[in-house]
Amino acid sequence: MKLLLLFSTAGLLLCAQNATEAGRFTVEHPTLLNLGFEWSIKGDANRNASVKVEYRKSGDAAWKSALPLVRIGGEHIFRVRENLDYKVPDGFAGSILNLQPDTEYECRLQMADPDGLSGTASHTVKVRTRGEPMASTKGQTRHVYSPDYQGPKLEPHFTSLMQAYYGAGLGDWSVVWERRVKPGDTILVHAGLYRPEKQNYVDPMMTPFDGTITLTGKGTKELPITIKGAGDGEAIFDGGGSGRMFDLMATEHHIFEGLTFRNADVAMFAGAKEVLGAVALTVKNCRFEGVGFGVWTEYAGSSDFYIADNLFLGRDDRFRLIGWTGPLWGYVGPYGSHLLNSYYAVKVYGPGHVIAHNAIAYFHDAIGISTYGTPPEDPDRRASSIDIYNNDLHMFGDDFVETDGGVHNIRVFNNRGVNAAHGGYSSQPVFGGPVYFMRNILYHQPTGVAFKFSAKPAGLFVYHNTLIGEQTVRDPSSNMHYRNNLFLGRDTPERGIMTWANMNTVYSSDYNGYRPNKGVDKQYTWIAPPDYDKPQTFATLAEFRKATGQESHGIEVDFDIFAKPMKAPSPLNRHAVYHAMDLDFQLNPAGKAVDAGVAIPTVNEDFSGKAPDLGALEVGKPLPKWGPRWLTWQPFYR
Repeated sequence: MKLLLLFSTAGLLLCAQNATEAGRFTVEHPTLLNLGFEWSIKGDANRNASVKVEYRKSGDAAWKSALPLVRIGGEHIFRVRENLDYKVPDGFAGSILNLQPDTEYECRLQMADPDGLSGTASHTVKVRTRGEPMASTKGQTRHVYSPDYQGPKLEPHFTSLMQAYYGAGLGDWSVVWERRVKPGDTILVHAGLYRPEKQNYVDPMMTPFDGTITLTGKGTKELPITIKGAGDGEAIFDGGGSGRMFDLMATEHHIFEGLTFRNADVAMFAGAKEVLGAVALTVKNCRFEGVGFGVWTEYAGSSDFYIADNLFLGRDDRFRLIGWTGPLWGYVGPYGSHLLNSYYAVKVYGPGHVIAHNAIAYFHDAIGISTYGTPPEDPDRRASSIDIYNNDLHMFGDDFVETDGGVHNIRVFNNRGVNAAHGGYSSQPVFGGPVYFMRNILYHQPTGVAFKFSAKPAGLFVYHNTLIGEQTVRDPSSNMHYRNNLFLGRDTPERGIMTWANMNTVYSSDYNGYRPNKGVDKQYTWIAPPDYDKPQTFATLAEFRKATGQESHGIEVDFDIFAKPMKAPSPLNRHAVYHAMDLDFQLNPAGKAVDAGVAIPTVNEDFSGKAPDLGALEVGKPLPKWGPRWLTWQPFYR
């Protein structure tokens, strides 16, 4: 009897562990095109719970299916050198993708578990996507003219931004701020050069000694504070070699538009970790040149930035691709280094950021999420619901896009990257995910790291990318899935085309196209538990498929899949520079990559033909607009 009771108790405990208890449900910060959700749980030890997601525009009758939320939890993310050691909490996270801006949607999420379910199992919420931030028409308009301007002036007029913003004075009186800008006000900066005279006690820019313009005003969503070019010529803020040109850490709802920023280490500093950060900073239609950093925040409470349609030109070498690792790449010190003339164009932390349609060149990295470390528990203070899309990326010493400190619902899509010395698109690491890499292009990444998945990231979804180069990272990742991608080898000596490195048993790869490297025996490498230290290698996709059960619909391709002749970058000339204008990634309508993919809800439902095409560009669809929508000329050509 005691033995029977013991087995009965154990069975009840097992059932209790397998059943799911639904916990906190979070609607993340909306972006213009996507909505993100998180849902914490307890139990579900056998991981067979699921969350179905449907959506519709408010007022529509029919529901549409979205991707289900991703089951997360238990993934171990660590890097010993920096003492990083994190276990992903149990729950679900995911996005409804490719929506319309400034539109209200009704979203229905239903949790299920065959082993039993307690708590609130269904949520139906109305959420509006964001619209592009726009200047208010309700406030006062203030005019700024450069000190040497001699013509007629509109009233009220001022001789510097600090005077217009605060009523600041000269010298010691530059910190007397008695006539502050108000929510809804617009400051029009007229054509001219605005450069501090740091060693002048009565600096006309009212920034004596450090040359930093510190702004602290608080606008609102409906009444932002706007600083924009007046439209009568180029308005140039020249930092004069300052460390920080603008300090925006204390601002809320500010818009910078139509301005030029140059000659500073940091153009816009918007947040220091565990100190202070900006909220709803918008920078659009601007030009950054000769800067070490464009826009930068490390603060977890920084949120809802909109950095779009800008041109960022750093200070790195424009004629040779210079990386930071190895003796031929400027190696100094035990871990590798090179001189940081320019670091990032844009780097952020916190929720809700949008970084879109920028053209960026000559930095160490183009766009990054702060590596940060262990994420805060508060969903409003961690890197979630971030969109990085339609950026045109050229010439970097490290990577195109880094999602390295991301937590949930990071969306990287429709970016074009040419020339990155160390890695392409990076997750080093991600704390649970999902991160969606969709329809990105990569060309000339010499080290064979198309996706830099390192430090044991979790929750990686790689869909519809076109990558001229290999994927050879062997640091295992959790919950990693590939669909509809093209990996085309460069005939790199002694290097295979693809490596899958899996940290746990939740993985999948199918419907991808591969061009193996000629003269290489070991093309496909498979790393999976429990034998992390015993990689399996295969010469052909057929051999790989038979041994692993993956890629049942995968194919091998060659460069004839493209409509126009495509030549791989030379693996022997890592310092070479290539230009996007010379490259055409559109597919040959009669090639093997057409109609070879699989349909994915909200990702490729608008495909033409019998099935989605492989790679970033669908036959018959218009090309994406990479870079600023106002830019009619090619900024990175010879």
